[in-house]
Parts: sequence; C-alpha cells; structure tokens
Amino acid sequence: MACNSCASAKPDANNSPSWRRALWIALAVNAAMFVAEMTAGVAVGSKALQADALDFLGDAANYAISLGVAGMVLAWRARAALLKGATLAILGIYVLASSLWAVWHGRTPDAEVMGAVGVAALVANAGVALMLYRFRSGDANMRSVWICSRNDAIGNVAVVLAAAGVFGTGTAWPDLIVAAIMALLGISGGVQIIRQARRELAGERGARDNRLAGAA
Repeated sequence: MACNSCASAKPDANNSPSWRRALWIALAVNAAMFVAEMTAGVAVGSKALQADALDFLGDAANYAISLGVAGMVLAWRARAALLKGATLAILGIYVLASSLWAVWHGRTPDAEVMGAVGVAALVANAGVALMLYRFRSGDANMRSVWICSRNDAIGNVAVVLAAAGVFGTGTAWPDLIVAAIMALLGISGGVQIIRQARRELAGERGARDNRLAGAA
C-alpha cells in the first residue's frame, strides 16, 4: 500500500516526546503479549495464536528499533524500516510454512482458550493501534509501526473468528486457514514497508548527489 501523504508529516515528528512515549508503551504491551500468547498457543496447539504471538514479537522489536533511530536523519530511519520490513516478511513466511506443516502433523486446538486469549490480544492491539493512528502518515519508519499495529489488530479479530470456527467444526482447519491469512498479511506489509524505505533511500541519494554536484 503506497503512502501518498508522507510529505505532509511534520519534519520533527520523530523527535517529539509523544512519539517516543507511544513507542515505549507499545513496546511494553507487545513484549508482554508475546510471552502470554506464545505460551497459550503452544499449550493448546493453536497455529493462529502462535502466528499472532510472532507478530507481537516482531512488533516489540519494531518499536525498540524505532526508539533507537528516533531523531536520526531520514536515511538511517529508512534503513531501520528496511530491516523491519524484511523481518516482518520473514516471520510471515515462517508462519505460512508452519501452518502447512500442521496440516499433516498438527492437532485440533482448544477453542475456548483460543477465544479468550484472542480477545485479550485484540484489546491490547486495538489500544496500541489507536494510540499510533496519528503517526500513520509519517516516513517509512513511522509508517512501519502503524502498519504492524494495524495488521495485528486485524489478526486478533481473525483469531477470535478462528476460535469460533474450531468450536463449531471440531477441526483445526479454521485455525490453520487464519494462520495462513495472517502470514500472507505479514508478508504483504513487509513488502510495502521495504518499497517505501527504498524510495526514501533513493531520494536521499539523489539529494546528496545534487548537493555534491552543486558544491563542485
């Protein structure tokens, strides 16, 4: 999804205390939810919960990196976005492969636990997504934070629906289908972030070349 309004972001948005505060809160929430959801996912055999937990882990790393580059020049923020985009895509590929493996070797998860944990994760992610909504039109680094939070909130709704599907059918198929969809969503989001970051890096290189040519 191309960002058509990035130029309207305030130049000093990455230096704002509200941006840093939002990242710290998001980091704490996502780290805690990764531990809780991965533990539950492994315990009940839910690939959708495990996929969602990996999203929490990826986002915790995302927020930590964003804190590290907040206030740096655009080129460094774009490089951080490249790393985050690649990580998001790799996690998506892993989840997709894991879901395919579970088609033959998995078990039917506990629908009640899936639903309860999915609702808790939805509340956590919806709160973070609302908090970060104001930063959605920033540079590739800021946009990557918004995309990850948005994707996770959508994924949480899907996990709850998967739990209902598992409960209704008594099979693991709803869990596996939702895990695969979440994996594809992660891969798509990673590609979007990488494309915008590469455009920003190309723009920075062009501006630098122009400055050098003007100074010569």
